[in-house]
Amino acid sequence: MATFPTIRQVVLDAVDIRALAEFYRELFGLEYRSGDEPEAGEKDWLVLRSSSGVPLAFQQVETLPAVTWPEGPVPQQLHLDTTVPDTAELDVQHERALGLGARLLRDRSDDPEEPLRVYADPAGHPFCIFVG
Repeated sequence: MATFPTIRQVVLDAVDIRALAEFYRELFGLEYRSGDEPEAGEKDWLVLRSSSGVPLAFQQVETLPAVTWPEGPVPQQLHLDTTVPDTAELDVQHERALGLGARLLRDRSDDPEEPLRVYADPAGHPFCIFVG
């Protein structure tokens, strides 16, 4: 029987990891790993955890080219897909995401087969919210 690696976490590069971690902490209701809380001071690596999913980690980088997807030369490279139960919740989460600093990239919320919206987080990483 074959064995396979298990995904430990998803890591996002950012020039301001605390700001990006705070965005995702608020958006997804995550908690900092012990020792990574804001009062612990500046770090070059932070981890957010959830009791029901894969942790998100944030790695400090000096520069990060801005994603130009869906137009332009810089592809999205990686993105997060998330789900909500219905279109009403999609609208609620849309307002939350924008209020937290996300930027809307594509709106397919009226798609009868697969309603969704695509955003860029404050560092420019794309993420999707689907009705699923």
